[in-house]
Amino acid sequence: MKFVQHQKISIHIFLLVGGSFIAEVCTAQDSSVVSPADSALLKQVEEQMQTNTPNQPAPAQPRSSLSFNPDIGVIGDFQASYISRGEKNFDMYLNETEISLQATVDPYLRADFFLSFGRDPETGKYGATVEEGYLTTLSLPAKLQLKAGKFREAVGRINPTHPHALPFIDLPNAYVNLFGEEGLNDEGVSLSWLVPNKAFYQELIVQTTSGFSESPAFARSEGNHLVYLGHLKNFFTLSDNATLELGITGISGPNDSSRTTNIAAADLTYKWKPVEMNTYKSVTWQSEFYYSHNNQIEDNAVNSFGMYSFLQYQVSKRWFLTGRYDYGQKPYNNSIKEQAYSLTAGWYATEFSKMEIEGKTTDDNIQPRFYQAWLRWIFVIGAHGAHQY
Repeated sequence: MKFVQHQKISIHIFLLVGGSFIAEVCTAQDSSVVSPADSALLKQVEEQMQTNTPNQPAPAQPRSSLSFNPDIGVIGDFQASYISRGEKNFDMYLNETEISLQATVDPYLRADFFLSFGRDPETGKYGATVEEGYLTTLSLPAKLQLKAGKFREAVGRINPTHPHALPFIDLPNAYVNLFGEEGLNDEGVSLSWLVPNKAFYQELIVQTTSGFSESPAFARSEGNHLVYLGHLKNFFTLSDNATLELGITGISGPNDSSRTTNIAAADLTYKWKPVEMNTYKSVTWQSEFYYSHNNQIEDNAVNSFGMYSFLQYQVSKRWFLTGRYDYGQKPYNNSIKEQAYSLTAGWYATEFSKMEIEGKTTDDNIQPRFYQAWLRWIFVIGAHGAHQY
């Protein structure tokens, strides 16, 4: 065995020395003088040298800037709560985990999917659902844009926004009375048109959905009765520091009485953010108003009204205070009236995490006044798209 090993080593040395000698000769002479046999031998020696050099690094692979993976983000919503009535007053829980998958499909389409792993407050168990999943066109003519799939409908300012992005933890009473805790989130199509208005920004949205949304105002029809929505957004730039938005919405769809509920809504938002101090100071005043006409049985309809209004003041770079007033009548019984006051303090550490604490008091003409409090911690990992202005 030793003789064989020494023989192999001698052959390798001979090849290395011979290859170097041939390479020097070929370099010194004109290429036309080298014979085909010498070229073949040189190539063989070079291949043998590469094979017997284990420490030689592998050639670098070219890298491409193209990526076919979607932007992935995970949002966690941890909460602790207190309520003054009932047997269980305190609770702590991971309220929701949201996974977002967003990417451009091609030059014509964009896809957005939001998967929610939420907690059932009654059972405490977690379930998975598609919170949103839709396609959006990118190149339709005449300033049109089409969206199809499951999406949050264009009702005012709260409904299109995911709850973790709101400046308060609970939802306004009037909003919940009409649309439920999950809001209007349904399957259908949406067509928006950017109105060619040079004076101010104006957008018209028309949507048709199937009625799968679990809301007190609407229900899925057994026939061909769908939910129809129209929303007109008007956005004004008052100055370099201030903007004003006015929205008008109309909704019509089937209810649980196999008849029709019609809702008219209006939203008003004023924002002040000085250019020189925009990181440290801002004010937002936002209000929404709802009027519901609920047809229950023949010649019997319930008209109800609800609204909320909040004022948010930015105290410093990371601290925000939000005070809100709620008023609402029940859409199935307008004799029941609710009023609520709440105050929320939010610490926005970065764009990837925030902590908020809220206190609220509610009373109506049926039950005595009660109190609630929440603590919420929102944290984000991965890609996180910007929210609407």
